[in-house]
Amino acid sequence: MTPRVLFIVTSDPRTSGKPAEAIRIAAGVGAWKKTEVSIYLRDAAVLALSEDTADLVNEENYTRYLPMVAEVPHRVFVQQDNPALSDLGESAIKFESLTDTELAKLAAEHQYILRF
Repeated sequence: MTPRVLFIVTSDPRTSGKPAEAIRIAAGVGAWKKTEVSIYLRDAAVLALSEDTADLVNEENYTRYLPMVAEVPHRVFVQQDNPALSDLGESAIKFESLTDTELAKLAAEHQYILRF
């Protein structure tokens, strides 16, 4: 059974380096191809998916590592009905929206959960 890791990111990428570090670590763990990686972005953290990363802390992590994270079988999720989605504009990668109930089910399917 392949271990599954869920990264839950809630920090604002405009003011915190935590989302960038989560993306970098997720890309590194996923590169091993021995672990299934999922990322869930909540609140302002969804802005990490923007094509324009110039205003984000550690912007190079997004341009360098986010495409690696988006590769199959890795999955990216966002909070459904998140007000920050309207500020996102065009997303750099595909993502799925989840309700809080769906997030709970997703978390239950993972052996490891890391929060940033």
